[in-house]
Amino acid sequence: MTEIKSEAGGKVFISNEIIAVIAGKAAIEVEGVTGLGGYVAGVTSNKAIRRCLPKGIAVAINGQDVRLVLALAVKMGTKLHEISKEVQERVKTAVETMSGLNVLEVNIRVNAVSTERRRA
Repeated sequence: MTEIKSEAGGKVFISNEIIAVIAGKAAIEVEGVTGLGGYVAGVTSNKAIRRCLPKGIAVAINGQDVRLVLALAVKMGTKLHEISKEVQERVKTAVETMSGLNVLEVNIRVNAVSTERRRA
């Protein structure tokens, strides 16, 4: 749990899992992203690293700073650099807006490409 607000009336905490849910929802809404999941690694922090492997999201929080790694499946034919940039922007905006934390980086790992099979 990370403290995001402290006032005379009490403290507000947010869990790493909630940060992962916010990030995952923002990522899956990007056109061309077909899913999340797979092994994620590469979040560097001196603080605890929390992996939400079923969701394909790793979250590291150090004070008010957040680093994320998302493992994505994307639709065949999408431009990976464009879809990755859009995911990074949407995830950063969503997490910062909803949590008040500062997102330092959003790293993307494309783990799968989805293809649709046509029926004869």
